Amino acid sequence: MYGAVIGDVVGSVYEFAPVKTKDFDLIRPDSRFTDDTVLTIATIDALLKGKSYATVYKEWYKKYPQAGYGASFCKWAQAEGNAPYYSWGNGSAMRVSPIGWYFETLAEVLNEAQKSAKATHNHPEGIKGAQAVAAAIYLARSGQTKEQIKEYIERTFDYKLDEPLVGIRTWYKFDVSCQGSVPQAIIAFLEAESFEDALRNAISLGGDSDTLACISGAIAEAYFRQIPVFLKTEVMARLDSEMTTLLNDFYKIRTISS
Repeated sequence: MYGAVIGDVVGSVYEFAPVKTKDFDLIRPDSRFTDDTVLTIATIDALLKGKSYATVYKEWYKKYPQAGYGASFCKWAQAEGNAPYYSWGNGSAMRVSPIGWYFETLAEVLNEAQKSAKATHNHPEGIKGAQAVAAAIYLARSGQTKEQIKEYIERTFDYKLDEPLVGIRTWYKFDVSCQGSVPQAIIAFLEAESFEDALRNAISLGGDSDTLACISGAIAEAYFRQIPVFLKTEVMARLDSEMTTLLNDFYKIRTISS
């Protein structure tokens, strides 16, 4: 899931220093992975090793407790039980991208995205956000056009995807809800001319930049199949060895041209 991880790292430095332009440095010395990457890798861990999502999310939280999680997730990850906390936050959507690649049918993707979301985000909006992102990735990897992807997401999840980015930029602010960030991240992909352009579109909205770019980058990877080599090199160098091993293992079983 290079697309998701690269989006997270590129967006990391703009989360609390938002920009409203596409003219910014993609990689800076302080660019880093955040909770978006940690939990995306955790999802891969669950898929490859047959672990429950709740188990791996807690395990990976303990490995990287300072990665920038939301307060509710931290409280859940530190608690004894595994009961979800009815969240509608975009955490369910930013970690779901491996599911869009792993399964062979759209029905399986939707079912598994729901399972991954329910580990924590069992609010209807939290589930919908995860399913929408996973479905967009599945459709993109399956060769669907942008218009087909847009039509399916609008019809199935009732997201409005018609407002252009130039309009969204005028009013958009930091928003960690699925309903207030997943549609915008998808639009950033729909307007993109390349993988890099998708990241620039997402971050230029000036919101929850690492998560917006994580989601948009994940879909863009599935659609464009081309990631600039320098971006992949810079970002992979910022990951720990266990992360890169799991990523490489995932790519061995799911061929993704990049």
